[in-house]
Amino acid sequence: MLQHAVRRRFQARLRARVAGPDVELRERRIYRSDGERHFHPDDPIWWVHSDPAIFAGGIRALLVQSLHPLAMAGVAGHSGFQSDPWGRLQRTSNWIATTTYAPTADAERLAAAVRGIHDGVRGTTSDGHAYAASDPHLLGWVHAAEAESFLTAHQALGARRLTPSQADTYVAQIGSCSARLGLPDPPRTVAQLQGALTAYLPELRISPEAEQVRDFLLQQPPLPRAERPAYAVLAAAAVATLPPWAADLLDLQRSPRAACLAIESARAATRFMRWATEHPAHSGRWAHAARADAAQHAPT
Repeated sequence: MLQHAVRRRFQARLRARVAGPDVELRERRIYRSDGERHFHPDDPIWWVHSDPAIFAGGIRALLVQSLHPLAMAGVAGHSGFQSDPWGRLQRTSNWIATTTYAPTADAERLAAAVRGIHDGVRGTTSDGHAYAASDPHLLGWVHAAEAESFLTAHQALGARRLTPSQADTYVAQIGSCSARLGLPDPPRTVAQLQGALTAYLPELRISPEAEQVRDFLLQQPPLPRAERPAYAVLAAAAVATLPPWAADLLDLQRSPRAACLAIESARAATRFMRWATEHPAHSGRWAHAARADAAQHAPT
C-alpha cells in the first residue's frame, strides 16, 4: 500500500513537471487517438524516447548545444530558457512525444507550427553576427547535439541498450523528425552523426550565455530543495558522458572515478523512475493496438 502511494505521488509530480498541467488531455491526444503513426513499439526511437535516461540526455544536449554562439543567441533571446524553464521543458517534451508517438497528422501539424515559430526567431549577436533558427546550418547543430546526447545517455543509462544496427536506425528515425523542421539530409548512421558534430568543432566556444546555461543547469536548477538531489544525479551523469572537447570548453573538471560513480548513481535513479512510472507508450492495451496497426500498414 505504501509502495503504491509512493509510486502514485512520484508519477504525478514527474508528469506535472515534464508534461504540464494539461497532462491528461495531452496523453489522450498523443497516445490514445486513432490513426497511423510514423513509428511503432518495435522501433528504437520508441524505446529511447520513453526511457528515463532521456532526462539526463536532455541536460547533456543543452550543455552541448550552448557551445555554438549563434544557436545560443537564439535560445537566450527567444526561448524563455531562464524566465520559464519548465515551460520550455514542456514544449520540448510535447515535441518529442508528438513526433514519436502521436498520429501522423498531429505530428505533421506540430512540425508546421514549429517551422512557423522558427521563422520568427532571428536577430544579431552582441558581436554583430546574424542568426536565424530556420538556418539549416544551425538546425543541423541543434539536431546533432540532441540526437547524439539522447543516444549516448540511453546507451549509458537505458534499460534496453541498442545494438549498433539499432543505434543507426535510431539516428535515422530522429533525423526524420528534424527533416520535417527543414533540416536537409540529416545524419542516418551513428558514424554520420559523429562526423556532423565534428564538423562544427571550429565554430564552438564558451560564451557568456553558455556560461549562464552551464551554471543554471548545474548550480542553480529551478527546483524545490527536496527535488534537487535527484536532479543532481542526472546532471552529474550528463556531465560524465560529455565528449572531452565539450567538457573542456565548458570548464567542467571530471575524473574517471567520479564519472563512474555518477553513471552508476544515475542508473539506480533511472531504475527507480522506471519502477515508479509507466510511460504511456508502454501501457499494455495501447502498445498492443499500436503493434497491430503497424502490422496492418506494413509493406508486403
